[in-house]
Amino acid sequence: MIASYTDLMQAVQEQPEPQRLLFVFCRAELPDDASAEEKAAFGRGEGGALAPVVCVDKAPVEVRDFCSLVAESRETGQDWDLVFVAAMAGRGGIAPSSDEAQQPLTMMVESIRLGQVSGYLPLDREGKAVDLQ
Repeated sequence: MIASYTDLMQAVQEQPEPQRLLFVFCRAELPDDASAEEKAAFGRGEGGALAPVVCVDKAPVEVRDFCSLVAESRETGQDWDLVFVAAMAGRGGIAPSSDEAQQPLTMMVESIRLGQVSGYLPLDREGKAVDLQ
């Protein structure tokens, strides 16, 4: 079970093929027409919708620790609440390229927009896995 970014990076290193990591940073939002009850729940950190604000793919060596990933995300100027992570396996000992990651990354963003997040690892701003149930 992966409980943190550190666990994820260890699991990535243990894979038989080199990996490429896909990241989608999301901000929690509340619709303009939210009810008072929904607004109160959102104020407690419950409910709302996750809107993708930044996406990027990286080789594991580019983001060995969560602090460097967070620091790089700050450079975008976009606030975020959760980051979803997925991994792509290479073939024949060769990691996927950034070009090869573009279509899966686009599909990942769309899946998250539709609320279909079960195939991704959600992490909070401290790099800890989040249970979205």
